Amino acid sequence: MSELERILYVEDEDDIREVAKLALEAVGGFVVKLCANGERALAEAEAFKPDLILLDVMMPGMDGPTTLQRLRASPGLETTPVIFMTAKVQPSEVAHFKSLGALDVIPKPFDPMRLADQIRAIAGGA
Repeated sequence: MSELERILYVEDEDDIREVAKLALEAVGGFVVKLCANGERALAEAEAFKPDLILLDVMMPGMDGPTTLQRLRASPGLETTPVIFMTAKVQPSEVAHFKSLGALDVIPKPFDPMRLADQIRAIAGGA
């Protein structure tokens, strides 16, 4: 994988989106593009060319797994690493998300001070 710099973060909760953006930019040094839903992610992901996609699981309209499936059909995003963020972290749920193509799952609520390191650790093992 190339250097991890650009993260597309898809999350429907405004406050969670803002905390994560601040954590990833200020603490992690990443360039972050926020999308409030799967439809917006599909509209903006190709042009943004993310190095990694951070994806909420439970969103109104198009959920995370459906968004991932649709993003995989976009040119240039077929192999972009994806990490799900969710409160659904039972072993069977994590296994299911990985079977969909996610590298791993970051549990919510997350620690803003550790988020960038968690992402680097997961992506570094890809």
